[in-house]
Amino acid sequence: MPEKTAPAPSGILLIDKPGGITSHDVVARARRALDTRKIGHAGTLDPMATGLLILGVGPATRLLTYLVGLDKTYEATIRLGVSTDSDDADGAETARADASALAAVTDARIAAGVEALTGQISQVPSTVSAIKVGGKRAYDLARAGAEVELKARTVTVGRFDVVARRPSTSSGTEVGPGTEVGPGTEVGPGIEAGTIDLDVVIDCSSGTYIRALARDLGAALGVGGHLTALRRTRIGPFEVADAVTEIQPDAAHHLRSAAAVAADVLGALPVTADEARDLRHGKRLVGAAPRLGATATATPAAIDPDGRLVGIVERRGDDLKSAMNMPEDAS
Repeated sequence: MPEKTAPAPSGILLIDKPGGITSHDVVARARRALDTRKIGHAGTLDPMATGLLILGVGPATRLLTYLVGLDKTYEATIRLGVSTDSDDADGAETARADASALAAVTDARIAAGVEALTGQISQVPSTVSAIKVGGKRAYDLARAGAEVELKARTVTVGRFDVVARRPSTSSGTEVGPGTEVGPGTEVGPGIEAGTIDLDVVIDCSSGTYIRALARDLGAALGVGGHLTALRRTRIGPFEVADAVTEIQPDAAHHLRSAAAVAADVLGALPVTADEARDLRHGKRLVGAAPRLGATATATPAAIDPDGRLVGIVERRGDDLKSAMNMPEDAS
C-alpha cells in the first residue's frame, strides 16, 4: 500500500519579529521551515519594528481577513527635535529644532499634545507607507521623487501614555536620575544634543500609523518628531509573550488551530454534524440566528462536534449562512 502523506500544515503562527527584516522575510522563512508556499500575514511591520506578527498557514490564511482589523498595542520611542522624511529613524533628516524651541517643551505641553492625539482622530498616514496611490505603493512613489498626497483617515487611539522622558541617546547611553541636561548640552557618548526621547505605550485601532503620531506630536510642539523604536506587543487577544522568536523546522508544533483562533476572535457557535454539512454545501441554517444571542459578533465561528472549524457564518434575517468555509481536513 502506498504510504500516506502527512497533511499540509494549517493554522495560525505567532511570531516575534526581530528588527532589520521585513514582514515578507518572516513569511519566506516560515515557508522554508514549514515546507509550504501558502502563508500570509495579518498586518505588516516595518523593518525597524519588532514584535508580534500573525501568520496564517495553509487553509488558515482564509482567517487573516478577520484578524487584520483587530486593535493593537505598541511600545515606542518618539524623538522630539528632529523630523525625517519617513517619520522614523530609517529616513533622512529634514529639519532640526533649535535649542530655544526644545527648551520650551514642558511636560504640560507634551501632555496636552498627547491628549489631542487620543480618542477618535483624523490622521494623515506617513508618506513612506504601503498605501496604494494610483495602483502604486506610496513609498515607491516617494522614493522615486514623486509628490505623494495621502488622504486623512479616521483612527482611534484608546491609550497614549508617556511612561518616560529623557535626553535622547543614539547608542543606548542612559542619563541617570536627577541629571540636569540643558538644550544643546553634551552629556557624554551617545547623547544627541538638543533632542528629547519619549517612551510611550499606545493602544489603537487597525490602520493607525505610530510614525504619524510621532510626527504630529512633534509638529504640535513646534519641534518636529520621529519614531526611533517600535514594538508591537498585542493584536486583539494575542500577546507577543506567546509568540516564537525563531522559525525552526518544527514550527508546526507552534501552530494554533484555526478553530481555536476563530473562537477567540469571533466567538464560537457550536453546530451539529448535519448543520456542518449543510454549511459546507452552501445551505442556510434556517431559524438559527437567535441562537447567537444579542451579544454575539456579526460573524461567529461555526465549530462542529469534533472541534473543527466549519467556517465563519453571518446572519441573514433569522437564518445563518456561511461567509467563509474551511476544508474539512484543515480546521
